[in-house]
Amino acid sequence: MSHTLVLMGPLLPSVMQILESTYTVHRYWESDDQPALLASVADQCVAVVTDGGRGVEAAVLKQLPNVKIVSVFGVGVDAVDRHYCKEHGILVTNTPDVLSDDVADMAIALALAVSRQLVAGDQYARAGRWAAEGAMPLTRRVMGKRAGIYGMGSIGNALAKRLTGFDMSISYCNRSARTDSPHTFVPSLTELARSVDYLFVTASATPESVGAVNAQVLDALGTEGYIINVSRGTLIDEPTLVSYLQEGRIAGAGLDVFAEEPSIPEALYALDNVVLQPHNASGTWETREAMGKLVLDNLAAHFAGQPLLTSIE
Repeated sequence: MSHTLVLMGPLLPSVMQILESTYTVHRYWESDDQPALLASVADQCVAVVTDGGRGVEAAVLKQLPNVKIVSVFGVGVDAVDRHYCKEHGILVTNTPDVLSDDVADMAIALALAVSRQLVAGDQYARAGRWAAEGAMPLTRRVMGKRAGIYGMGSIGNALAKRLTGFDMSISYCNRSARTDSPHTFVPSLTELARSVDYLFVTASATPESVGAVNAQVLDALGTEGYIINVSRGTLIDEPTLVSYLQEGRIAGAGLDVFAEEPSIPEALYALDNVVLQPHNASGTWETREAMGKLVLDNLAAHFAGQPLLTSIE
């Protein structure tokens, strides 16, 4: 008899195919009567599978008293009610590390795109303005600048390796200094921002980090500083960021994430000093397949009574 799972939202088709051929899967997001669905599987359901954006709230878990594991397709688990899970002995797994390289690549791409005005340049060329008006305005170099990384975890470390290829000096702000990092540790986020040209946000979303990039930090970054966010939109005071971009109080931003996804502040659409992405930093076939495999492997290990490959304390 297969184990019964609730799948909160759609995942990669290949992952869903294996899930549904291995387990009895109920698609929560497709149900016309979700409370009735939960009631109908309350006794049988032993696991919840979700993604980092959707997560799973306590209101759902309360209706599934036999759930013992929540497996998250993604690194961030801030959308999972971890307090409820801890109180009720529910394991939480995620998919770290396998997406670090692609997210780091996107951070570099965003820094180049906003500094070198790649989107504006593409539009300039397509509109025939090069021939009609001559060369577009000059842009800013990335090479040799000062980079600050907020959050020196797996993604931050992968990013630092790439930044060294641009001959950038690298400093970072983290909960504590990393003994395995050759880069400069700065305990204050404000001081980190004050000392760099590019502030990369790669920290996890926690109660301490939410809203950490505030007006004080942006003031420290200054009118020639850029901010690149590939973590969570909630780590930045978004209304303040929008106003600083509008007023030229920072040079620009590359944003893959936003506070109320999939909504993006409309004011950003009109700005040429920001490059936007639809939370797609890990959006490659290679990474998503690896993430899906880790979700499946964690479930298999759990049901076999073996140690999980990844878990959240």
